[in-house]
Amino acid sequence: MVSAMEIYQLTPKLNCKKCGLPTCMAFAVALLAREKQIEDCTPLLEPKYEAKLKKLREVMAPVAGATETGLIIHEDRCYGCGNCVVACPVNVANDPKGSAIGLGPKSDKVILIVEDGVVKCLNPKECRRFGPNRILCNLCTATCPSKAIEFV
Repeated sequence: MVSAMEIYQLTPKLNCKKCGLPTCMAFAVALLAREKQIEDCTPLLEPKYEAKLKKLREVMAPVAGATETGLIIHEDRCYGCGNCVVACPVNVANDPKGSAIGLGPKSDKVILIVEDGVVKCLNPKECRRFGPNRILCNLCTATCPSKAIEFV
C-alpha cells in the first residue's frame, strides 16, 4: 500500500500551488484520497520529471482499482472463507438474519458477499469508510487470513 509520503517523494516538491493546493504534501494526500489526479500537477508533466511521473503512475496503479472507500479486493488471493462478510459491522446491522450469521445475504444493503468462491464488494457507499464522516474501520481486513482485502 502506497503512503502519502511515498507519493510526496515523487512530486517536484515546488509547492507551486498549480494544483490548487498549498503544498506538494497536500497534493500527495489529495492524490491518495483520489481528490486530485496526477495531471493536476502540471510541473510533473515536464520532461525533467519524466522518471518521477513514471514511478508515480506505477505506485498509483493499485489505487486506481480501489472503491471510493479505498477498498481493494485481490480476487487471486481470496478463497471465499467469508470471515470479512461476517465481521463487517455494516453487514451485521443491515442483514442480521443473513450475512451476520454466515448465511447468504437477505438484504441488498450488505457491503461484502462471497460469490463464486470469491468476496465481492456490492455497496461501497454503505462502508463506514465512505463519506465525510468516515471512520477507519478495518474489521474486514483484520479478519482476512489470506490478505485478499486491503485499504489504500
